Amino acid sequence: MHKLTIEEMHRLEPTEFRKAEKLPLVVILDNVRSLHNVGSTLRTSDAFRIHSVCLCGITGKPPSAEIHKTALGAEDSVEWHHFPSAAIAIASLRARGYSVWAVEQVAGSIPLQSFPFSRSKPIALVFGNEVHGVSQEALDICDGAIEIPQYGTKHSLNVSVTVGIVLWEAMKHMLSY
Repeated sequence: MHKLTIEEMHRLEPTEFRKAEKLPLVVILDNVRSLHNVGSTLRTSDAFRIHSVCLCGITGKPPSAEIHKTALGAEDSVEWHHFPSAAIAIASLRARGYSVWAVEQVAGSIPLQSFPFSRSKPIALVFGNEVHGVSQEALDICDGAIEIPQYGTKHSLNVSVTVGIVLWEAMKHMLSY
């Protein structure tokens, strides 16, 4: 057994990536403070070929050495946009036919494993601030919420870990249709 080289993995160049078909899924980061979480989200979005990332409010944006440290260049391959608030990003996406779901622990949330992801329905997922989660302003205008079931003593996960788990689950469903 040997580790595969980049050539053996047939990875796309950034210009090829930008032209390639993407999953109809947009990530919205709502006031995410850590530039490392932003970079990790961009890198994970590249890995799963997500359509784009919306960086909202105080969420940092490229160019940034700290974002690059975890994004490893994904800030150049993944389409990203900055919005003054998540509410403005949500309105923009809704106008383009997206349904918008918060990833948050709220009454009536749908467990991640039960959510009906589909490639035929474009979706935007809102991930929140490391301390306060998704803002109430954004929650109030989302179509609903998705929750990752947790069974330990802690009630939350790091936002970039949450992004990875949710995008993996979404990709599995969207590619099976």
